[in-house]
Amino acid sequence: MKYYVAHFRIEGTADIDVCRDIVAALAAEAGFEAFEETADGTDGYVQQDHIDRQRLDALIDEFPVEGAVVSYTLEDADYRNWNETWENAGYDPIAVGDRCLIHDPQHPTDARVKAAHPDFLDIVIEARQAFGTGTHETTRMMVAKLLEMDLQGRRVLDCGCGTGILGIAASKLGADEVVGYDIDEWSVNNARHNAQLNNVTNMHVWEGNSHVLSHVSGVFDVVVANINRNVLLDDMHRMKEVMAHGARLIMSGFYVADGQMLAQRAGELGLSLVDTKRMNDWCLMVFDA
Repeated sequence: MKYYVAHFRIEGTADIDVCRDIVAALAAEAGFEAFEETADGTDGYVQQDHIDRQRLDALIDEFPVEGAVVSYTLEDADYRNWNETWENAGYDPIAVGDRCLIHDPQHPTDARVKAAHPDFLDIVIEARQAFGTGTHETTRMMVAKLLEMDLQGRRVLDCGCGTGILGIAASKLGADEVVGYDIDEWSVNNARHNAQLNNVTNMHVWEGNSHVLSHVSGVFDVVVANINRNVLLDDMHRMKEVMAHGARLIMSGFYVADGQMLAQRAGELGLSLVDTKRMNDWCLMVFDA
């Protein structure tokens, strides 16, 4: 696969961290898969045959933050250098409440912590160009919601699994089987790798979009989807088709302002909204079938 890297430059008086998050969300709608912060903005990576330049330009031209000006330049990405840099950098451990710690192999959890807290959820995620380490609000909200649930014996579907973090969390919380899928080959390989790091053996990961569900037998008790708004709108009907009676759908990856249209779409499919959470401008919604 050949990739482009877009160097997004953020100028103006607006909060640069907020703008980075919004750039990533908007660029994802134009095909971008992964992002890396820079001094004056962020770098985004996209497969060369997946980029929608017209949509990207329109989204950047209409950037929704007052006081911010965003521009970008595009060039070929060197996969080998990018991958090596990403993997070597690592990230600081991330706590989700007082029950879960997400970390990379370079920052193992202290054995004394594990001994003192036997129910503590310890998740190792080595991010190899895939979304989902817990640094983003949406991932933390999704993990926090899973921590609240009784997943013993449940069958869980992870749509757009990225690093596999949600499926891995579900497995460690007692899920009987986890199925994940992602359109990106890197993410599929990364999710499988992270499952091995966490000794998770009941998680199966497919490469492709929601159409892969036609090849998956049976239905699911819990469906999790941390994807951008447009993909959720397009794919929600396929998620609903594989939900068991009384199953639960947990969605994030979108802004609070987008919640109404997603709730409307869910209602059209016969799903009932039972919970909503927000962290900064990001939203999580829970629906029951």
